[in-house]
Amino acid sequence: MTRIAFGFAVALLAFQLSAAAEEATLRRQPGAEMTLYTPEQHDLYDGRFVISGERIYQVGTLSDPPGWNHMGNDAASLRAVDGRVEIDVDELDNRGTFSARLSLPEGELVLEIERFHEFSPCQDGGVAAFIFEHGDSGCGDTNWPKTLIYLAGWGYGKAVLNGEPLYDDYQMHFMVTQGMRDRKTLKVAYPLVDKKSRAGAVNPAQQQLDFYIRSPETDERNNPTRKVFDHFFAMEVTWK
Repeated sequence: MTRIAFGFAVALLAFQLSAAAEEATLRRQPGAEMTLYTPEQHDLYDGRFVISGERIYQVGTLSDPPGWNHMGNDAASLRAVDGRVEIDVDELDNRGTFSARLSLPEGELVLEIERFHEFSPCQDGGVAAFIFEHGDSGCGDTNWPKTLIYLAGWGYGKAVLNGEPLYDDYQMHFMVTQGMRDRKTLKVAYPLVDKKSRAGAVNPAQQQLDFYIRSPETDERNNPTRKVFDHFFAMEVTWK
């Protein structure tokens, strides 16, 4: 009986380890063949990220009538805009700055995060680095494919258009991700037809920077379902 009990315990442990290996977490995804040290395991990690973004596109416009699609995965309603994004944050202390200064047909639009805030536990206090998000990762929504997030921030901020307040105390988010959009077409291949791997439908040879500001009010006619969801992305990302 002792041998049977021991054998059962070993089998149970093997099953638990196998199940744990298949569990999706912020830093471990089923089927992954590579292991990395987390940033916090590095003795020299200071938590500071200084990043800029250029070659920026806007999805839709500031004044689209209800029924718009501001996800823009099909790249049907994109327009290139002049401007630059500047990020300087401390991931360990969840503080720092995010700002985007953009030249739109409507005028100069300035977006700023005024305070970082954690809307869900996987957002790690409002600024997070080197986590998996979106798709079937178990963190974030499924509007985007699963991706390794190099850096992301969530919080509340404002938008100013031509020096006048446009939005105040709206939710804001930015994320530096693996390449979700095709280099030439800017389309997102998601969901990916005939997907062969549990990895996200992204190109790890690229990086991009998405950012948006959204209203607390919702509107089911829109995609995403917010009354306001102004979405931009930068296809050139520079680490400093």
